[in-house]
Order: sequence, then C-alpha cells, then structure tokens
Amino acid sequence: MAHQQRSQGHLSPSSDTEDIVAVLVPRLAHFAGVARTEHVTRAAQEMRVPQSTLSRAMVRLEQDLGVDLFARRGRTVALTPAGRTFLASVERALAEIGRAADEVRADADPATGKVAFGFLHTMGSETVPGLIRAFRADHPRVRFSLVQNYGEAMLERLRSGELDLCLTSPVPDAPDLVGRLLDEQKLRLVVPADHRLAGRRRVRLAEAADETFVTLEPGYGMRRIADDLCQEAGFRPRIAFEGEETETLRGLVAAGLGVALLPPPAVPRPGVVELTVTAPRAVREIGVAWLDGHPDTPPVAAFKKFLLSRRGRLLPDQGYGEHREHREQPSGARDSRQ
Repeated sequence: MAHQQRSQGHLSPSSDTEDIVAVLVPRLAHFAGVARTEHVTRAAQEMRVPQSTLSRAMVRLEQDLGVDLFARRGRTVALTPAGRTFLASVERALAEIGRAADEVRADADPATGKVAFGFLHTMGSETVPGLIRAFRADHPRVRFSLVQNYGEAMLERLRSGELDLCLTSPVPDAPDLVGRLLDEQKLRLVVPADHRLAGRRRVRLAEAADETFVTLEPGYGMRRIADDLCQEAGFRPRIAFEGEETETLRGLVAAGLGVALLPPPAVPRPGVVELTVTAPRAVREIGVAWLDGHPDTPPVAAFKKFLLSRRGRLLPDQGYGEHREHREQPSGARDSRQ
C-alpha cells in the first residue's frame, strides 16, 4: 500500500551530517528489527517496546529521510528498494558499534584488559620490560599497548587520551596532569677513552666547559636537564650534534666527536669512560604521569598502583660503575684519577 502524502521532513537536504546522525542513530536498531521481521507487532515483542512507539518511530524515520523505507500491507511490511539500500548500511553500522562495545568492555576487564603505557627511549631496554614482567606475575593476562617516545610527545598523547600512563622526565607540573616522582637516576659525563679526563673517576661539570657536546634534540627532557646543569655550572655548551637516541650519542663520543651528559647505559659501551659528576648534583627525576580527573579502568588502576609501589626502586641497578669503566681503559690511564 502506498504511503499517504506526508508533511515536510524534519531534516532538509542541507542539514549538517552531525545533525542527521544525531536524529537517525536512536532509530536505527528499531528500523533493523522491523526490517528483519517484516512485522511491526513481532518486532515490538522481540525488542520489548510498545507497538505504537515502534510504528511512530518508523514513520518519523521516513519523514526525516524523506523517502519510503517500507511498503505496508496490513500488519506486515516489506522493504522498498530504498529500504534495502538503507538496511545494508544500517546493519554494517550496528555491527561496528557492537564490535566497538565489545572492545571497550574487553579493554576494561580487570583480568584481561588493556593498559596504554608510554615510556622514554632510555627506559626501554631494561626498566620497562622488568616492570611489565613483575606486574604480569600477578596479572598474567593484562595486555599492554606500548609507546616509546620523548617526554613532551607522550604528555600530548596523555592529553589526547591515547595513553593511560607514562614514565617521563622531568616529572610534569601542569594543571591538567598528575605527576608522581618514582626514582632518581644519576647522570654521567661520558668522554672518549683517550680523553684528557678519561683517567678520572669524578669530575666537576665546569671542567668540561671548553668541550664540544653531543646531545639530544630540543624537546627531550634529558636535553633540558643537560642545558640546565651546564648553566648551573657556569657555561653554555657548544653543540656538535643533536640526536634522538642516547646510544647514538655514546657512539659519537667514542668516535671523538664530543662529550655528553647521559644516564647510565644498559650495558658497557666500549671506547668511552663514564665519570660521576660531583657538582652540580647531576640527576634526573623519573616519574609517572596521567591525566587529572580521567577515570581509570580496573587494569589501569592496578598498574598505576603497582608503579607507585615501586617508588625508590623503579630503576634497575645503576651499578655500571667506575670500577668496571676503568678496567676497560688502556693501561696507564689512571694516574690523575681523583
């Protein structure tokens, strides 16, 4: 049976897509149910909504679209060609929504959920693998989505919702973020093995004022710390190279391109000597950060609690120390050791 002439729809052809979606979405599941059963009464029973409500919703949907979706024959209905076209897209949309709902529920599951976790490049070789291994001893099925980047980039990902937590340095001090100090890491002055300071165990940073430095690029937290320490020591470093990886910098130090202020390496690097800096106090703070007011899923809350429990023992043994460094030096290089 043909439709009666209807009044103008509530949406004009020029309506914004967002307006159309906001009007149509609540009715899509009802439309799919009627289309599947081709019977309004049966569809109303299956969906547990009053038949009158369902009938009005279908009429309103057709009015908003400005097309006939159904041909009515008594209590039964049949899809028009336009209705069949619309149903195919509606079923795909509803299936995608269902998959999205399943995914977010799975991510929030206390036992098998997901944690989106960011960390600094220098935390990747030992610290983060050790943390995840220890956490998974009690939470073996929790999944991780990992991002390795420099500090500012990770904080932006926190703000955008891409990350739940991140290990970063310095610990952020921003009104929209929460930062908690977890540990401190001593920094070393790294020099070539044949450098004039290579026979020393300790050095004041001011003694390197005339040296050329290799360092991380601006924007890295370690770069800001190194610049601040040099300023505190009374000089502005001359930069020969700006890079993205600390081990690249160590390689360039070994090649004689300059010296560097760096955290301890995961494994000894041949060709360099790592000196303790006695003045100024050369450390970097490592902390965990998250978005203030952002609700945690159970797996994120569990991992956050675990990280906070590691205060003062976050980092692996930093004992790649002076004795091993000096055993690797050429003989006769220790005469002026302090």
